[in-house]
Amino acid sequence: MHNPTELQKLIENAIPKIAYPANPANLYEPIKYIMSLGGKRIRPVMVLMATELFTDEVTKALDVALAIETFHNFTLVHDDIMDNAPLRRGKQTVHEKWGVNNAILSGDVMMVESNKHLSKVDIGVLKPVLDTFNQTAQGVCEGQQLDMEFETRDDVSIEEYIEMIRLKTAVLLGGAMKLGAIVGGADEKNAELLYQFGENLGVAFQLQDDILDVYGDPEKFGKQVGGDIIANKKTFLHLKAKALIEPTETDILLGEHESATQKVEAVTALYNNYNIKELAQTQMKQYLAKAYQGLDMLEVVENRKTYLRELTKQIMEREN
Repeated sequence: MHNPTELQKLIENAIPKIAYPANPANLYEPIKYIMSLGGKRIRPVMVLMATELFTDEVTKALDVALAIETFHNFTLVHDDIMDNAPLRRGKQTVHEKWGVNNAILSGDVMMVESNKHLSKVDIGVLKPVLDTFNQTAQGVCEGQQLDMEFETRDDVSIEEYIEMIRLKTAVLLGGAMKLGAIVGGADEKNAELLYQFGENLGVAFQLQDDILDVYGDPEKFGKQVGGDIIANKKTFLHLKAKALIEPTETDILLGEHESATQKVEAVTALYNNYNIKELAQTQMKQYLAKAYQGLDMLEVVENRKTYLRELTKQIMEREN
């Protein structure tokens, strides 16, 4: 079996070998560019790890892993357009470098490229692979739509927020695990257990990200701490505070402040007064416990789960 680092290298070595057409260059160069920007490659690694739970032939899932990574980067290209983001992983975003129209088209083609990768799987698992991928991709788009709608709503509930992050973030981890399991030869029960593992881990991951955005070390977090507060994002912390604070404190959470720094300091102090961080951590740990429960129930010899447990620990103990 391969450890996560070895699987990451397998992905990194495979990405430059993907053959895209040479023309039109402005359609395909952005794809090569975004795919080359790196990242932790967590999602394709999880595909391969799921496959290795059931077979030693990990390379049989490589095209599925590339499909998931291509789709993930497709969502980043379009998310950056919607967010008007200038940078991605410290480099110019695709729409900044090639223009919005080019970025939209390149993103569209990335969805096609994902399906081209998927079409290479064994014909015996092609239908469940396509069904799982399509359901996953549709869920991610639904989550992004909900996230956009939340920006103009003042009545978002915590339950709605959890459902949004389940769709936008978690279903892709769940889908990655299930796809790897299907290609590895897992039965329906084990494939579904892995989906639930990935989905619950994804929710826990996003809740942890919400916490780190406020309480993380800025040097390790890799982005501005308090960015969600400045942007008035309706995170778990924001919504929980809104539900608990006194009416006289509403202006602290929702009102104007003299500067972004002052706003972050004031809202963080409010969070501290109501133990919002601890409440968010409790919620996060509940989803993480559900993830581990699914992994425990998986009908695979325990030593094959070792690397997946290690990766889960690394993901949830991250500081960036």
